[in-house]
Amino acid sequence: MWIKDEDFIRGEVPMTKFNIRSLIIAHLEIKPGDRVLDVGCGTGSISVEAASHGAIVTAIDKEDDAIELTRENSKKHGVDLKIVHGVAPESLEDEEYDKIFIGGSTGHLREIFEYAKKNLKSNGIIEASFILLKNVQEFKNLLKEYDYENIETHLVTTAKEDRIGLLRGENPIFIVKGYNK
Repeated sequence: MWIKDEDFIRGEVPMTKFNIRSLIIAHLEIKPGDRVLDVGCGTGSISVEAASHGAIVTAIDKEDDAIELTRENSKKHGVDLKIVHGVAPESLEDEEYDKIFIGGSTGHLREIFEYAKKNLKSNGIIEASFILLKNVQEFKNLLKEYDYENIETHLVTTAKEDRIGLLRGENPIFIVKGYNK
C-alpha cells in the first residue's frame, strides 16, 4: 500500500520523499473514491500514492519531464491517473474535487484558490507543502482570506541513516492545510 522512494522512477525532477509523502496523504485524509487534484505533480509520487489508496486523481504539471515521469510511475505502479500537461488552473477542466494538494503553483496560488472556490467540495481539504517560509505565509493568508477553517501548519524534519551510519538531514518541509466551509 505504501510505495518506497526507490520504487519510483526519478529522473531529474524533484520528488516528495516517503516520510513527507506519507504525512501529506495522511493529512489529506484520503479515502477510496475521493477525487484528488495534485498541482505540480513532479514525478507523480503524491498522485500515485493517493491513487494506490483508492483516490481518483488528476495530476497537472507544466514540465515535459514531470508529465513523462508521472505517466511512467502510474504505469509502473498500476494506477490510473488523469494527467494534464499545463499550468493550473488555466489548463484544468471545471471538475469537482474532495481534496486539492499543491506541490508547486508556479506563482499562481491566488488563481488556484479561485479555482478551488468553485471546484472544491464543502468540507474538502486544500493542502500544500513548502520549503520557504514566505510561501507558507502567503498560503496561510489565502486560507484565511477564502474563509477556510481548522487551518493547520506543520513543520516536518527528517533524517535518514546513510551507508556508514551518519544521519543525513533532509530539507525541513512545511505542510499547511485548511478545510473548505
